Amino acid sequence: MTSEGASDRSHSDSPGPDRGSSAVAGGILLSRLAGLVRESLLRSVLALGPAADAFAAALRIPNVLQNLLGEGSLSASFIPVYSRLLGEGREREAGRVAGAVAGLLAALAGALTVAGILLARPITRLLTPGFGGARLDLTVDLVRITTAGVGFLVLSAWCLGVLNSHRRFFLSYVAPVLWNAVQIAVLAAALVGDWDPADAATALAWGLVAGGILQFAVQAVAVRRLAPDIRLSVALHLPQVAEIRRRFGPAVLGRGVVQLSGYLDLVLASLLATGAVAGLLSAQMLYALPVALFAMSVAAAELPEMSRATDAGVLVDRYTGALRRTSFFVVFSAVAYVVIGVLIVGALFQWGSFDSDDTLAVSLVLGAYALGLPAIGASRICQNTLYAIGDTRGPARIAGIRVAVAAAIGLALMFPLDRVSVVAGSLSGVDDILGYNGTGTGVLDSVATAPHLGAVGLALGSAVAAWLELLLLGRLAGRSVTGLPRPASVLVPLVPAAGAALAVGALLRLATGDIAPQLAAPLALLVAGGAYTVVARLTGVAEAGLVLDPILRRLRG
Repeated sequence: MTSEGASDRSHSDSPGPDRGSSAVAGGILLSRLAGLVRESLLRSVLALGPAADAFAAALRIPNVLQNLLGEGSLSASFIPVYSRLLGEGREREAGRVAGAVAGLLAALAGALTVAGILLARPITRLLTPGFGGARLDLTVDLVRITTAGVGFLVLSAWCLGVLNSHRRFFLSYVAPVLWNAVQIAVLAAALVGDWDPADAATALAWGLVAGGILQFAVQAVAVRRLAPDIRLSVALHLPQVAEIRRRFGPAVLGRGVVQLSGYLDLVLASLLATGAVAGLLSAQMLYALPVALFAMSVAAAELPEMSRATDAGVLVDRYTGALRRTSFFVVFSAVAYVVIGVLIVGALFQWGSFDSDDTLAVSLVLGAYALGLPAIGASRICQNTLYAIGDTRGPARIAGIRVAVAAAIGLALMFPLDRVSVVAGSLSGVDDILGYNGTGTGVLDSVATAPHLGAVGLALGSAVAAWLELLLLGRLAGRSVTGLPRPASVLVPLVPAAGAALAVGALLRLATGDIAPQLAAPLALLVAGGAYTVVARLTGVAEAGLVLDPILRRLRG
């Protein structure tokens, strides 16, 4: 069958964007659940010790390639152009463009991967200035290993772009289950075999590489079956490739600025008490879950449709529906993390070497991040709309402002908060248990190993900056497309429901104090979520029907 026939069939039989967002969410849910299992085992094996910091840094540093060249940049540049060609029936031309983009990405990712391996030590010193001795050496070794697998993850993002444009959503978002599964197997062996933390971290880094290869391979097979005429090339002369390159530059810049924020957090966290890097990574993983499930899923399914839209009214309708669906679920997620985050963190991580003090510390970081969650979710939809109309420069400029604000606030708050530690379930000033050198860096001796709260300052800076970013993106999108509603018009009606969930969650947290978090967390989520949904329905939020209507139909049937 030709690529044209395959594409025609994909368009006639493929799910629409509403079902597409459900497919994306389903794939993300499975991959994130696998990620939570991996993270839970990781904390049990490495806790928040030096090896955990080393692996967290080694995981983060090479991800710059994946994040700069991967899904975010391709969503902004490749998917709109490729989807438009498919929508116009120019399948053969679309295949040539896709092959050229794949060739360019492979060459660029390969060159940068080799450079990253050769320059692992200076890069690690630059990005983790607080690391030294054995922790630095282990981090360098791990960076060399993990960087080797990043190229496969970048090409996986290209596969995602092709599959999404053909409205094949599920596979690309469930494929990371393979990436996590390999690491879970390594961690299980380390736990059973009681491996040394450094050995476990090294084996886990190799597992990451193997998982990346599997993640790419399963998607590459699907792309081959869907569009068999795609061939790798470096056809820079194609006008559509030139358009993608024009969009790609600002998109990479925007992603680079966002990544700079993450790496600034890594640099700053490395200056804090031991465990800050690992604790920050655990909180970020949970924080990213609702963004992926409820914002990324909608955005990924809507982007091809927005890119095909030729009428402004259609674009406004798609934007409004996407913003309402995303905000309904993300607002509750933020409330849950703030009020019962300690139960959620405890249910997932509190076993093995991860104790109740670690749980409280990570939950406070998570709660601080959660204050910006509604803004992050809404910003994803605003960015999507701008990408669909070809504007990648505006979001990049705004991302730069966000990073600057987050860094300034985080830097101002992190060192004072690092003087606060969690000891036996209570907050204690660092000066009560150890010395402080007055230079802005916490000094821990070999005895004082309590988790500290400097990372909370970084999370608060991120939350404030997220709201500023939403304000600026909303204004830019409103000027670019006539008739777009302001994000506030969607978020404000959710305030009564959020207040109800907050009150119910607080009461449940107090009432379940003597119950194991593995039981208390699901109960609190269920009851608080029910209160949120019912109050939303009573106050006229139509999206509450997405939860209530299927339940009512089942009860009536």
